Amino acid sequence: MRPMSYGQQGGPQSQWDPWTPHSQQPWNGGDTDETPDWAALAEASETRNKRRRLLFIGGGALATLAIGTAVAMAVVSANGDPEGSDKPSSLPASADIPSGTGTAEPSFAPTSAPPPLDPKDFVSSKTKDTAPISPNILFPGTQLTMGSTVYKKGPTADTKSCATAAKGTLAKVLNDNDCTRLMRVTYTKDGVAVTVGVAVFDTEAKATKAKGQADKDSIVASLAGDGVKSFCNSAVCRSTTNSYGRYAYFTIAGFTNGKDVTTKDTAVFTTGDDLGEFTFRQIRRRGEAQASAAASE
Repeated sequence: MRPMSYGQQGGPQSQWDPWTPHSQQPWNGGDTDETPDWAALAEASETRNKRRRLLFIGGGALATLAIGTAVAMAVVSANGDPEGSDKPSSLPASADIPSGTGTAEPSFAPTSAPPPLDPKDFVSSKTKDTAPISPNILFPGTQLTMGSTVYKKGPTADTKSCATAAKGTLAKVLNDNDCTRLMRVTYTKDGVAVTVGVAVFDTEAKATKAKGQADKDSIVASLAGDGVKSFCNSAVCRSTTNSYGRYAYFTIAGFTNGKDVTTKDTAVFTTGDDLGEFTFRQIRRRGEAQASAAASE
């Protein structure tokens, strides 16, 4: 029997595969003394490296695609509401989420403050004007200062028979309008004297009417005493008439030596005006005090 030969003639020869581990590298002529085919080995190694690079590139693309899909799904979940997604039940609907800084704005029920009390209302009728009153309450102290001028306070008087303290046409005016009280006080300075008379009525309407009916002959009687000589009994004097609330007030001013007053005697005019202004302020303060007391109740 012919012995089996190995080589190019056939037989069980190993085939080398660069992708199969431990496969045998063919040699030229099958002779063990022949050197390896270095060109073939280099070509096979280059082929392996190319395949590996293709696998890495393909795997990287698949990984990038997977990450992009995950990001897209996350965006959809955050900005949309795809079917089947789980929406947290603890969050309120978008319409119920408060906007702004998160601090609640205070809300107040509409209210209307009551109108302030009018002080004049409290000196316009006897029903509201209930505070005590007297010549010394309206004209306190022993002197009066108006600006830089100081007037010395003299005698005071108070009567419910208003006509007895009036002269000329004033007596009738006071009676016709139901005057209930007439208070008087006299002040002096440098030979000039002035008497202020404050007539009290039940209502503002009656006081206003009395003021309107008074004429140039409606004169309050001057008040002397306590060191003040009689004045304005027969001499020409200057008189004024005014009203505020339920009070009408009158002044008579002249010289204590009996001299007639002329238009050039500015000191007499100033004295009468100062006392008329002070009387108005005192009546108004009376209304303010009673309005303030009523508001604090």
